[in-house]
Amino acid sequence: MYTIETRCPFCRKAHTVQVHGKDYRAWQNGKHAQDAFPYLSADERELLISGIDSECWAKMFPPEEDEEE
Repeated sequence: MYTIETRCPFCRKAHTVQVHGKDYRAWQNGKHAQDAFPYLSADERELLISGIDSECWAKMFPPEEDEEE
């Protein structure tokens, strides 16, 4: 297992994600994160892709509310 350490560029919190070495190499060679790491949560994959943690992501992209007419 590889341990990947990231730090959110917005809140500066440190995070670690563990992945299998062969999966990490496949991702580095162009495989999509959701295909390379199906065992990770969407939040963990986002940490690997952008470094942004789920709290900061939710602040940047809040859920849209349904508009009522």
